[in-house]
Amino acid sequence: MVVLGAGESGVGTAILAKKQGYEVFVSDKGVITPFYKNVLLQNEILFEENQHTESNILNADIVMKSPGIPDKVEIIKKLTSKGVKIISEIEFASWFSKATYVGITGSNGKTTTTLLVHHILKKGGLNAGLAGNIGKSFAQQIAEQNYEVFALEISSFQLDGIEKFAPHIAILTNISPDHLDRYDYDFNKYINSKFRITMNQTENDYLIYDGDDIEINKWLKKHKTKARLLPFSIVKELEQGAYLKNDMIYINIDKEQFTMETSKIAIQGKHNMKNAMAAAMASHLLKIRKSTIRESMEDFEGAEHRLENVLKVNGVQYINDSKATNVNATFYALESMKTPTVWIVGGIDKGNDYLELMPFVREKVKAIVCLGVDNQKIIETFGNVIDIIVETTSIKQAVAESYRFAVKGDSVLLSPACASFDLFENYEDRGRQFKQAVREL
Repeated sequence: MVVLGAGESGVGTAILAKKQGYEVFVSDKGVITPFYKNVLLQNEILFEENQHTESNILNADIVMKSPGIPDKVEIIKKLTSKGVKIISEIEFASWFSKATYVGITGSNGKTTTTLLVHHILKKGGLNAGLAGNIGKSFAQQIAEQNYEVFALEISSFQLDGIEKFAPHIAILTNISPDHLDRYDYDFNKYINSKFRITMNQTENDYLIYDGDDIEINKWLKKHKTKARLLPFSIVKELEQGAYLKNDMIYINIDKEQFTMETSKIAIQGKHNMKNAMAAAMASHLLKIRKSTIRESMEDFEGAEHRLENVLKVNGVQYINDSKATNVNATFYALESMKTPTVWIVGGIDKGNDYLELMPFVREKVKAIVCLGVDNQKIIETFGNVIDIIVETTSIKQAVAESYRFAVKGDSVLLSPACASFDLFENYEDRGRQFKQAVREL
């Protein structure tokens, strides 16, 4: 077996594959970090870095491709033309576990929903793992531990590499344009990729989804899934599923109803009510007691880098929403702002259309601080609406400029709507640097 990419999912897959008796070779086109190199050496797994030796790779029976590697790269094209099976870590790892899976995907909200599901299941006394696009490698956890249930955050890239993987409960939080650079700028390809989460489900499985989402509803009208459908909504009442009415969440599944007061839910905002509904339904299906679900909603702490209150400095609240790597995520962030806002935005644009943010920008944003190598599109979109727009090339500079424009009672919101790779390692690095810069004010 060949593993392409020696990051968290690649190294974890290599460990599980070796344990299962595969002959494993790990190949990374770049430099392998000292931590992962050490793990490979300790486990006596063969590897190479800074190159892909074709003679070693093209003879593989099976290849696990790390999610960051696009299908367009040469080595993948050659493997495909040879008919070699290429799968994701999610697919491979699931072969070796009898756990029940709650698989969570969507353009936004999947991290929060996954963490919330995991939190409720653990509080309900289940031996629950947390993996996928979050935390420790899914494959490595299966190699080392024996969980009865997993909360799995699954990206579209990971879903592209599944064949038989079937979660008992699939959650589709929403669909908005994202990662279109990986899908030939074809939104339909991206939508189809997300719906792979339900392709192997049976009549005994469940698909929980946003019943207000236009694209999800369009897809479900045209295509069939065997899974039982459980929508959630904040605008309409549902006989089956979850809905919001008069500051109460109502959950109806098979004539059984339970309710939750929205004011008691720890994470606020309309989008988080949806995340809470999805997590509550999944937990209810796994027989977690209603009182435990309610308690878990009240003491859940949320995801780092997702609308995270950092500090108040001179009466100005600094908020880290670095995880907002697309326009839709930033839409939720701006929607939830209650005070005049200095908005830090920018990075690598993935085909963004900023116009849908215009109503919130007009209403709430007093200044825009651009943080990216190329800010042209942002300036063109909002230049006639916002008087103050400045460009910066470091997080320290962005925070310093924001400090200059914000007065007591304002907020400074880092919600970039873009990928981070022009100036940072990843969105976590961007968020941590932002928090550090705020603490140094």
